[in-house]
Amino acid sequence: MLNKLRLRRQAETVMGHRLEEPRLTLVFVLWMFVYVGLPLLVISSVIDLLIQQITGNCTGFWCWF
Repeated sequence: MLNKLRLRRQAETVMGHRLEEPRLTLVFVLWMFVYVGLPLLVISSVIDLLIQQITGNCTGFWCWF
């Protein structure tokens, strides 16, 4: 199955024009950061804040600064 993913498909054409192959774009990377990166950052910061308030020990990344 992995070999099928690695092999390039023949270029698709529409009315004689060759379509570009799908690729990662900067917009995709930015939207993935918005939908995945920011929520993870917020959730982990809230968990760190709760642990710090309950135990008095800072366990997160922000404690190094």
